[in-house]
Amino acid sequence: MDEWIFSIRADSEFLEAAGEAFVRQRESNPVYREFLSYSGRLKERVEKLSDIPFLPVEFFRDRRVICGEKPAAIEFRSSGTTGSKPSIHYVTDPGLYERSFMSSFNLFYGDPGKYLMAALLPSYIEREGSSLVYMAERLIKESSHPEGGFYKGDTGLIVKLAAEAATSGRRLFLLGVSFALLDLAESGSCDLGGSVVMETGGMKGRRKEIIRRELHEILKSRFRISSVHSEYGMTELLSQAYSSGDGLFYPPPWMKILIRDPLDPFSIYTEAGRTGGINIIDLANINSCSFIATGDLGRIHDDGSFEVIGRFDESDIRGCNLMAV
Repeated sequence: MDEWIFSIRADSEFLEAAGEAFVRQRESNPVYREFLSYSGRLKERVEKLSDIPFLPVEFFRDRRVICGEKPAAIEFRSSGTTGSKPSIHYVTDPGLYERSFMSSFNLFYGDPGKYLMAALLPSYIEREGSSLVYMAERLIKESSHPEGGFYKGDTGLIVKLAAEAATSGRRLFLLGVSFALLDLAESGSCDLGGSVVMETGGMKGRRKEIIRRELHEILKSRFRISSVHSEYGMTELLSQAYSSGDGLFYPPPWMKILIRDPLDPFSIYTEAGRTGGINIIDLANINSCSFIATGDLGRIHDDGSFEVIGRFDESDIRGCNLMAV
């Protein structure tokens, strides 16, 4: 099922694929099977998505969450915070990750060749094992623009890139971690009108944390743009959800969000609009664990979109999803 998941469009197809992933991971992922056993939920099969037990994301910090005996081809590591233990995602098939993020980008933004791709990811490129850097490198390559690449916060250069994109019939797509975008915004006049600016969250201890809405208002004013896009992703996933600036994230068809009762981790809300813990089904995670209970709080809407409210108090602030709306 590794490839056909990217052709999923109907809920019935998603349920079928999720059921297959559950059986496969129950049998071949020792960590997930142990979790199911201890939780008393070692089911033979699932009838609905809310039947599926979700593995707490913290297991990726201390255990090797992987299916079978095949060695990992690449290890993605979270940035974490000072003194905290990073999560490690053991990925046996990097091609599956590439198929996931390329398919998702094409779904939401079209061909990368329409853009001049530039990245402001200083805290990521300074370390090894960043899944975000891996994705950015591939998108930059696929855009095939000679000026695409990783940049530092040089205001004049970024403005020049926006002008260069326009003259070549493209748009600048600026992907950046929050503190780097704020640094750029505060360094001088930076008219990026017509560009796509996407923040990936996170101050990484470089600046005081602020809510996402405040961040976006600052960036919109300084960059003279109408909206700031956002990415919701994390080391433990191989798929991303995107927001075009309204605070609502939309997952690709092979990724689904469920909301759990904050007081009962095995109870899933069936109605939209309730606030609780964010559970994620990522079918691209077929070789690790597709069912992840995150430390984020959020709510879903009737159209399948979701918003991120914040984090549980006991959860570490980390990764690409620490910004609140």
